[in-house]
Amino acid sequence: MRVVFLTHNYPRHPGDLSGAFLATLASGLARRGIEVRVLAPSDLGAGGEESRDGVSVRRVRYGRPAAEQIAYRGTMAAALRTPAGLRALGGLWRALRKAAAEELEHADLVHAHWWVPGGLAAPPGAPLVLTSHGTDAALLRKSAFARRIARPVYARAAVVTAVSREMGTWIENAVGRPVGRAYVQAMPVDTSGYGWSAGGGGAVVISRLTRQKRVDLAVRTIALLEGLGARLPLTVVGDGPERKVLEQLAVDLGVSRHVRFVGARPPGDIPRILANADLMYFPAAGEGFGLAAAEALMSGVPVIACWDGGGVLDVVPETGAGRRALPSADALADATLDILSDDSRTVRARELGEAWRRRLSPDHVAAVCEGWYHEALGRADPA
Repeated sequence: MRVVFLTHNYPRHPGDLSGAFLATLASGLARRGIEVRVLAPSDLGAGGEESRDGVSVRRVRYGRPAAEQIAYRGTMAAALRTPAGLRALGGLWRALRKAAAEELEHADLVHAHWWVPGGLAAPPGAPLVLTSHGTDAALLRKSAFARRIARPVYARAAVVTAVSREMGTWIENAVGRPVGRAYVQAMPVDTSGYGWSAGGGGAVVISRLTRQKRVDLAVRTIALLEGLGARLPLTVVGDGPERKVLEQLAVDLGVSRHVRFVGARPPGDIPRILANADLMYFPAAGEGFGLAAAEALMSGVPVIACWDGGGVLDVVPETGAGRRALPSADALADATLDILSDDSRTVRARELGEAWRRRLSPDHVAAVCEGWYHEALGRADPA
């Protein structure tokens, strides 16, 4: 079987965080004997062909080198809101569609990742599996224009999948396409490097530092706990536009000596970072899935999330290995004291972590995707 991945996000070099989970999935599919051909945008003129881990990648040129900045930078959704962004997105869409039509002469189907621009770029009539990963489904909730142009994309896909049940609900409510449980599957992680945390290192947040992630709630919680005499160090892993604001908040609250900002880290570093964590805060609102929470559990680290966290509630339970709290420092502090006093938390986190290791293993996710491909092609799944 030959599959074309259509995506605006795929690692440009070893250690690149952009779409790293897609490279993990493509390698898992290759091990199952499925030939994967990735079509992804060029970046600042860096196009051409490459091959890595048995997967061939074609970087598609779509404009002048200096203008090729719409992918890999988290600006795709914003492009829909400006005329210049729409023009750039249109150029990318046309280039990807032309390249996909060429590749389909030697392939069986398209697996589009994110409905925009990948799903939009899928050639008409091509057998199509469409996976929403988060930002694209969230866009459907906010924009009537997006819903209008997305509706026919979801309608013509043979198989529509999402990485969480919450996201499946967003899609159904926005465009009327149901996403049943059989089509909910988070993307893979290389689970081989995860050991169990020994604890002792305090709390951790692993997140892009944006307002939606609400990392300020974790910083405020640390300050509140210190005021109660329950000192807990916090390590913040990630970067983004809110970093300076958060660093200043820690200073203003008098906890800068207990809150450490270490910047973004490649996926391979995450198990080491979690190896001595006592708990993770995941205070984000409206998440598509919440991979960092699953990674914490795969290291035996309990997780505290918020009730309005969206897809992360697929991962974090109410008791045992996790807690769910209202989005306030007071509620998070109460949850922290509760979970740290629970002697069963480590055992429960490891039990749930084992389940997530199996569910997110590349070979398991690749097998699930292969089933979707057979369905899209109208074949019976040989398994």
